[in-house]
Amino acid sequence: MTERKPFSVRLKVRHYELDTLGHVNHAVYHSYAEVARLELLEQAGGLGDGLRAARLASVMLESHISFRRELRAGDVIDVTCEVKFGEGKTFRMDSNIYKADGTLSAEITCTLGLMDLDRRKLVAEPRARLDAAGVDTAALCGS
Repeated sequence: MTERKPFSVRLKVRHYELDTLGHVNHAVYHSYAEVARLELLEQAGGLGDGLRAARLASVMLESHISFRRELRAGDVIDVTCEVKFGEGKTFRMDSNIYKADGTLSAEITCTLGLMDLDRRKLVAEPRARLDAAGVDTAALCGS
C-alpha cells in the first residue's frame, strides 16, 4: 500500500509578514496553516451552503506549533493539511510548512470540533455530521 501525499498549497512569504528580526512573525505561521485548512475544506465542499443549512460550523479548540527553521521574505513554501477523525466530538487538522527545498519550517497541530450553532455545543460524530451536510470527508482524509 502506498502512502498518500497530503493536501498542499504553495505560498510566498511577503515582506509585511516579517517581524523586527527579519523572519516571519510567529502568528503568521498560524495564518499559513489556516489558508491550507480553508483550501482543503473548500475543495471538499465544506465552505458551501450545506453546513450553513445544517446550522453547523467548525471551531478551533486548540492549536500547537513547533518552529523548526525560520522563514524569510521571498521564501516559497508548501503548507500541508491532513485531517484525522477519531472517536468523540473532536478531530484534527495538522499542517507542516516546508521551504521549497523540502526543509521543514514548522509543524502545527490543531484540534477542532463541529458546533451546533443553535445550541452552541459541539456535536458528536463530526465526520458523520459533515457527511450528512454534503462535505466530502473522504476527500478531506484522502481516502
